[in-house]
Formats: sequence, C-alpha cells, structure tokens
Amino acid sequence: MPIVQEATGTSILSTKMHIAVEGCSHGELDTIYNSISRLEEIHGFKVDLLLCCGDFQSVRNEQDLKCMACPVKYMEMHDFYRYHSGEKTAPVLTIFIGGNHEASNYLQEFPYGGWVAPNIYYLGYAGVIRIGGLRIGGLSGIYKGPDYLKGHYEKSPYSEDSKRSVYHVRNLEVFRLKQLSGDHDIFMSHDWPRGVYHHGPKDRLMQMKKHFRSEIQNTTLGSRAAEDLLKKLCPKHWFSGHLHVKFPAVIQHKDASSGRSKVTKFLALDKCLPRRDFLQVLEISGSNEPVELSYDAEWLTVLRLTNHLLSVLPNTVYMPGPGSSERYQFTPTAEEIEETMRLMDGNLRIQNNFMATAETYNHSRGKPRMEMVQMPSSRLNPQTTALCDRLNIDDPMALLLGEKKRSVMSPKVNQPQSRLNDSELNVTLETSKMSNTPDEDVLSDDDNTDIVMEMKLSDSPSKPEGSLEFVLSPIRRDSSTSSESSQPIASSPLHSGGERRPELMLSRPKVGNGSGTRPTQCDSSSASSSLSESEGSPHRSPHLKRTNEDQEMFVPFSQPSSSSPVSSTNGKKMKKFKRRNEAIYSSTEEDA
Repeated sequence: MPIVQEATGTSILSTKMHIAVEGCSHGELDTIYNSISRLEEIHGFKVDLLLCCGDFQSVRNEQDLKCMACPVKYMEMHDFYRYHSGEKTAPVLTIFIGGNHEASNYLQEFPYGGWVAPNIYYLGYAGVIRIGGLRIGGLSGIYKGPDYLKGHYEKSPYSEDSKRSVYHVRNLEVFRLKQLSGDHDIFMSHDWPRGVYHHGPKDRLMQMKKHFRSEIQNTTLGSRAAEDLLKKLCPKHWFSGHLHVKFPAVIQHKDASSGRSKVTKFLALDKCLPRRDFLQVLEISGSNEPVELSYDAEWLTVLRLTNHLLSVLPNTVYMPGPGSSERYQFTPTAEEIEETMRLMDGNLRIQNNFMATAETYNHSRGKPRMEMVQMPSSRLNPQTTALCDRLNIDDPMALLLGEKKRSVMSPKVNQPQSRLNDSELNVTLETSKMSNTPDEDVLSDDDNTDIVMEMKLSDSPSKPEGSLEFVLSPIRRDSSTSSESSQPIASSPLHSGGERRPELMLSRPKVGNGSGTRPTQCDSSSASSSLSESEGSPHRSPHLKRTNEDQEMFVPFSQPSSSSPVSSTNGKKMKKFKRRNEAIYSSTEEDA
C-alpha cells in the first residue's frame, strides 16, 4: 500500500482513487462511459468514481425534456432514460451537480440530493457527501444576481422565466456551505468562480474566447457566489464546466488566523463533443474506507440548524449576519452533530433506495413532437420525504404544493436597520457589478474525433506544493467508422494531425509580496489543446476554427465532417452569431 508524505512530515497509509471528471455532459452518457471503459482497458486501472460538473440532463421522458431551458427544435432525449428504466446500468458510480440545461422538474424532487437512477447520484441544490475517505461538495446551477436573494419558488409547469430562474443559485445554499469547517477534498460548481482565470494562462484563454476578454480584464466573468466559497472552503480540488474550454489554474490561500497555506488545483473541462477535452482521470489519495456514498454529518447538521431560513417565495430573503439580532453562525457544535447522529441512528450510509416516480420514454414511438408535449405537474420524491422526516426538515416542494406544514416555524428575518456591506450580504445588488456568466451554451458541434485524456496530479514530494503535473494518454476515436486505435498515441504529445501543440505555461501561485516567480512548465498537450488556436486536424481547417470564435456557425452534430467547411451554397442554412454562447439562442431566450 502506498505511503503518502504530508506537509507536516508525518506518513499516513493511503490508497489511490481513480476519479474521472467530466465537464458538461449534455446527456451523452454512453459516450462518457465508453470513453472511461477505453481508458481502463488501455491503462489497466479501474475508475472508482465519475464526477459530472453540470448540464447532466437527467431526462426521463418527453415531459422532462419540455422542462429543460432549450429551444424546442434542439431538444433531444439522449441517453439517460435508458439508465433510468434499467435498460442500462451506469458502470461506474456517478455523482453530478446541476447546470443550466437540466430536467429541472425532476431535479427539484431532490433539493438535498438523491438517486436519479441506479448508481447515479445528484447532490441537490448544494450538498456534501463522503466516499472512500474523500469529502466531496458541490453547488448546482449558475449565478445570476437578480435571483440570488429569492426563495425557491419555482415549480412545474414553468413559465419561460421560471424555467430559467429555477437553476439560478440562491444565497441560502451558499450561506449553508459557508458554515462548514474542516478540510474539503473536492468541490464542484457549474460556472467558474469569479477571478479564477487570473491564476492560470489567461492570455491563452482570451485568445481562444475573445468575447470573454473584457469580462476577464474587469474580473466580472464567473460566479460571485463560487468565488466566495472558494475563498472560504479552500478545497484541494475544484472542478467546473459551463464555459466549454479546458483551463487549469492553481490558487494559493493563506489562513490569516493560523498562518497555514492551502492550495486549490482548479480544472475546468469542455463539453462532451468530438475533439473536445471533456474528460480527465485523476489519481487522488483516499483512505481505506469503502468506496460507498455516505452523508456528511456536519452538512446534515447545517441543514437542520438552518431549516427555518428556507423560503419558497419570490421575495427577497436576507441571511442573518452581524447586523441581525438572531443567530448567524451555524457551524455545528459537537453536541449538535451528536444530535444529528442520533436522528440518523448512527448510520450515515446513503441507502440505495431509488424509486422511479415517472414513466420512461418509449423510443419505439420515434422522436417526440415537442410542440405537442405539456410540462408535468411537480411531485414529491419518497427519497426526499424519508430524509426530511428523519431530520425533521422541510422539503421545499412539499411546501410549494401545500402538502406539508413547516417542521420549524421560521422566525421573521427583518432587513437590518444598518446597511451591511457586500461581503455580509454575499451578493452584488448593483446590476453594473454583477458577475457575467453566460446562461445558455452551445449544444452541438460538427467535429468528428474524440480525444480523451488522462490527467495525473503528481504526489511526488520533490514537486512544489502549488505545482501541477499532467500525464496524458490521448485516445483517438474516429466517429465516422466507430473504430478505435488499439494503443494510445505514444511518447510525445501530438495532436491527430501529427503537429506538436504549443506548450502551456502555468504560473506558480503568487506569494505574499507579489514578487514574480519563474513559471512552472505544464507537461500537458491536452491542457494547451483547448487553448490553442490551430488544431492541426485533417477534419477542421484552421481558418474555420478562427471564424468559429468570432462568429459561430452552427452545424448539427449529426452532419458529416465533409460538410464542415462553409460554402456559399449552404450559407443560408447557417446561423451566425458573434458570441459562442449565443450560438443557438435568440436574445429573448437568454436571461437578463
């Protein structure tokens, strides 16, 4: 069994967990699981866990699909319904958070997390679980200032506005996560923490995503809520999706009280489409504990202690703070955690109690006519009901449907008499200062080759604490023939065209006095590939690549690669947009 050397110099027995991380899934579960299987076959390891950073699309049927924020003509059932029905089983334990393209009606059945299908677990609006000795947390949705202070008032059938506001982050979940203490191994968010790009190769990022340049320079791109959590929780690893580009960064934190330094290794990944860096496999030190899901006792206790703060109204709701007369610190005491353990009968293991609450799509009927489909009514889920009854907390959907009175009457939280500062309110109220995170994404592409990469974070004590090392094994799959190379591309990291990719320079974390340091070389062609303007692919011209960044030309995913180049004959069928994230949405379909 390997021995890991900690910073303190002590040695602890540890095991290595192989954890696959996916950016935006977009319902492509078959592709993701097949890619993992291929990696296992080539490298001879077994992936223990899959983490998905949003846009999972747990769509069971046509009614769920109707609840997803997406134009009708781009709605596709994809793969999840087969895993929900039992026709297929997820080959690896899968944990995911929500993004901004989800079957929101189904995910609302699990405000505190639950099994959406056998072996596939959703973390809820926010959640923290433990597995194999690792503490894993996540925050679903994306940040939008106008909805941040509201309650969870949405329910199906949705209006066009509520279909989008339902996945917007609320201050309640951020407030709850900030109450946590102790170390955090992994945290997931869909949109990036604001400002994280200043800790990585942002010049290369701005070359690839030109429309983000002004927001990056002004530090307005990303989630204000996620930024606050990054500074408060300081997890060892943070994974995100949403912006459809691979981006590594290293953030160094310093605890003012203890003087200890902590490092967060940030990684954003692309969406699951051909020729995208959408998947990474990491080796992370775990423990001898079994690889099974368990609740986090401190998180459950925070849910209990803050139950009275839950609101299901569209009104402004302030979290208690220093200007309030009530309790505003809810980091649990030992006695409060002990009470939670008593309520759970001393057993924190998450029971495998999945139960289908809706019919599964019948693919034999052919593609559904979505214009004829109606949104379903919201419903309760027995998994959530069981957890709420055990902890004596409220299910937001039960309150919305009027099927349950509040477990704990919420004391009225008045707006403080004195004006609190932004850090106390945890929200930017001025529209001019709102974080800019795109609400809608591109859902298709015309590339025709998958490259799946394996990334290892070096545990060698000779490496500096803030350094990041990538070991890559590209796998090429030609989707036109469905054939795969029997061996990984050897030695030097080359793209499919044989051209060596530009190397990516990853800066060391900045230290106190701000003095410059020599950049750390990142041995990653994969990391640079998503940030490189020329791809060297025989299926994509460099000219078209540059054009796509300035004005996106939408080509359906099923279209053969030969039709990729834009000609004057088919130009009328293409839609051109200046911003990549507007590729399939009109201005009326985006959030303000």
